[in-house]
Amino acid sequence: MKSLKLALAALLLTSAPALAEELIMSSWLPPKHPVVVNAFKPWAAEVEKVTDGRVTVRIMGKPLGSPPAHFDMARDGVADITYGLHSFTEDNRFNRARLGQFSFLGDDAIANSKAYWKIYGGELNAAEEHKGTHLLGLFMHGPGLLHNNKRKIETPADFAGLKLRVPGGYVGDLVSALGATPLFMSSTEVYEKLSRGVIDGVAFTYESMTAFNLTDYIKYSMTVPGGIYNTTWFFVVNEAKWEKISPEDRAAIDAISGEAFAERVGKAWNDADAKAREVIGDKVDFYEASPEVLAAMKTEADKLENSWAATLGDGYDGKAALAEFRKMTGVTLE
Repeated sequence: MKSLKLALAALLLTSAPALAEELIMSSWLPPKHPVVVNAFKPWAAEVEKVTDGRVTVRIMGKPLGSPPAHFDMARDGVADITYGLHSFTEDNRFNRARLGQFSFLGDDAIANSKAYWKIYGGELNAAEEHKGTHLLGLFMHGPGLLHNNKRKIETPADFAGLKLRVPGGYVGDLVSALGATPLFMSSTEVYEKLSRGVIDGVAFTYESMTAFNLTDYIKYSMTVPGGIYNTTWFFVVNEAKWEKISPEDRAAIDAISGEAFAERVGKAWNDADAKAREVIGDKVDFYEASPEVLAAMKTEADKLENSWAATLGDGYDGKAALAEFRKMTGVTLE
């Protein structure tokens, strides 16, 4: 009888399913943000599905740290999974990531994100710049605009005196070169600063105007073909935590990440931009940059692209990478 009981106990132990590996994801965007609702949450649900429940992702309702801290949080194991903007990290660790922040890159977030994953994730070796983590995704949003509540920017001189929020990185250098004053702050700080008059405007997408309730504080929004700027995003998991997952489940998760996630998140951005434009309607004056402003922007953008390319060192051709990127997204610079 004793032997039978031991045999039954052993059988139960060997047949019991292993406890699921739960990955904690810190999220700093508003919980109802379209990228959270239509990209991160569906991806998390699919992780559980493709691993047959062996891996689950719990997205926290509140972030475990400030937005600029999120890469270090994943690398150091404060959270298992994080996402964020490369430009929020003010040191130079993500120098090659700037590939996707320049002007005139593309108007479609799916094409932008796929090109970014292929080129930065490929020949520019993004993995090396994200040491301590495993890359789940690299992506961009739709075309970036300049919004302000002071005046239409019809000549380069109209930039002078404008205090513009920027997300760091290239666009800060660009608006400074054009004569405006860039002020770095995260997306969640913009409403307060804009409504109080601390800033005159903001570098943002269409979607961000409604996501962060800015429409009442914006009068003019300037566009250029391919975007005035863009932001580049990482989506990462702590490397040690990743290695605890079985090779089979890591392969299944990778299959729904990377390029597949670029398409998923790109569609979320595109749909959100389209919806925002419908909601905003004629409450804001959207206008294309004048030929004079466009020419000045191209001059400064070219200088900044060349300067960046010169910093990459042997083995990395920044100008070729940008040309390949624009070829993939269909942008032609005259």
